[in-house]
Amino acid sequence: MTEQTPTIKQVISDYIDMVAQARSEKTARTYQNGLSVFASVLDVNGIDPFKAGIEQLPEDSITWFTAALKDYAPATERLYLTAATNFFEFLVSDNILEINLPRIRMLVRQRARKPGIRLPQFPTFEIEKVLDYAERLNTKPAEGEEERLRNYRDRAFLLLLADSGLRVHEACNLRRGDINWDSGQALVIGKGNREAVARFSTRSLKALSEYLRMRATVDGISGKELLSLPLFARHDRGAGKKIKPISTVTGRNIVKERVTEALGPDAVGRITPHSFRHFFVTKVLKASGNLKLAQELARHKNIAVTQRYAHLMDEELDQGYRAIFEKE
Repeated sequence: MTEQTPTIKQVISDYIDMVAQARSEKTARTYQNGLSVFASVLDVNGIDPFKAGIEQLPEDSITWFTAALKDYAPATERLYLTAATNFFEFLVSDNILEINLPRIRMLVRQRARKPGIRLPQFPTFEIEKVLDYAERLNTKPAEGEEERLRNYRDRAFLLLLADSGLRVHEACNLRRGDINWDSGQALVIGKGNREAVARFSTRSLKALSEYLRMRATVDGISGKELLSLPLFARHDRGAGKKIKPISTVTGRNIVKERVTEALGPDAVGRITPHSFRHFFVTKVLKASGNLKLAQELARHKNIAVTQRYAHLMDEELDQGYRAIFEKE
């Protein structure tokens, strides 16, 4: 007597039991829901999962499943497709069925909806509070020269990020000689190792000038040409009296520390160095409505990247419209 082949439904149940033992309850429930839908799709396409043996499961069933998931939310679609793909991998790993796994993965990639690229949401009013706090750092009491220099440096650093759209590594790599004080511009090495021109606001130039003036004595005894010195320097015991550039880690820590001081620890993580770049692009778009101008100032190679910020503005327009026309 030959051993009876298990049905598709039996193998799915065995797989769910295995997932329940190895993964969280929530994951097991998600997989169970996803594979229940998968079984329903098989039934609709003429394969009764309660009667059909596992050897009757075709590879093309993943295509039927992908098509059926178009009526679900994108996030649910991705979760359920992951469950089905992992089920096929289980069949292969346990020698239950011979399946062309690369083909399964290719079919999923070709037919699944691509996840939308979301911009990090940043609270504009909170960034404005941080900038307002930063502008007053030069009046903050300091214990010693190093702390006073850090206050001036961090003030200039934050204002520069917000008013120039510089990426954190671009700001950290600037040298004094990179700035043209007459034109308010600087030559930066941007993304992809491309040279580009960044423009500085009057307030950021003023903050930079005051910071460098405070640093004059230290710069003067460094023995190096002033134009070769870093624009933003370390002011800690490790640096001593040497003029060492800040790293991108230091740049991130500056943002973290000053955000904490201005808004409290709960705001850390919501506002990152890149949040100031998003703030910059959005501000340009709001003020000008000119997508091409925003692209050039942000130095986006592809205007499609800049257009994402326009979508954020559309949401604000929707809110404004409802506030005007849907008042009770």
